[in-house]
Amino acid sequence: MNIHTMKPCGRAVDGCTACRGAAYGPRGHLPPRAKRSNPAPVASMLEFWCIVPVKPFQEGKSRLAGVLSPSTRAALNRRLLAGVLDVLSSDDLPARVLVVSRDEEALALARGRGLLGLQESGAGDLNQALEQARAHALAQGAQALLVLPADLPFLTVADLQGLYRLAQMDGVQAVIAPSHDGGTNALFLRPPDAIDFAFGVGSFQAHLAQARRRGLACRVYRSATLARDLDQPADLLCLGQQVCFSGHG
Repeated sequence: MNIHTMKPCGRAVDGCTACRGAAYGPRGHLPPRAKRSNPAPVASMLEFWCIVPVKPFQEGKSRLAGVLSPSTRAALNRRLLAGVLDVLSSDDLPARVLVVSRDEEALALARGRGLLGLQESGAGDLNQALEQARAHALAQGAQALLVLPADLPFLTVADLQGLYRLAQMDGVQAVIAPSHDGGTNALFLRPPDAIDFAFGVGSFQAHLAQARRRGLACRVYRSATLARDLDQPADLLCLGQQVCFSGHG
């Protein structure tokens, strides 16, 4: 089985909108990281945890079952997670990456890269898994938190840096990146429990509405590469991706 690189149909465009509020959050501690060659113009870098929730490889992408075999979907899920972790590992932002999953193979993939793995204790509910991971991060003194899905085939270091720049702005408590279909493909919170997780259909507006109701200072990060995920068969066609599969599951 060979899965070749996929290419997006558009170039990244980012921007932001804002609502007002005051910032507050506990201060945690992480091991020192290497300095960036072009550091942001701030007094100190904001340390944060990055949580990547992962379904078991054999269960993920069930909505692609009509076009991909079970073994091909599992291989695609592995590739997607590996790609996101590779991007996270290639940047030197002060992040502690935590993969939460019921799949031991996914946890091993993270640990093999020197990242953290957390065994999911629930029955597969995404928001419950994120709450478990958030509680773990808070117990370790996390002061800020970024949630990234595992199915972002075109995620770039520039996306991470763009999100981080907005999160570093004075007073900002939430940065939300919408997906192309109205979901949330990145959620940065400072403090980590600034809002409740509401991932699912229409989650971008749900998260944004929560932030506004609570009077949080928030920003919206828009990027063509970050907005694209893989959920429906139409996503494969829309992205103009070219994937070659050999063998059947």
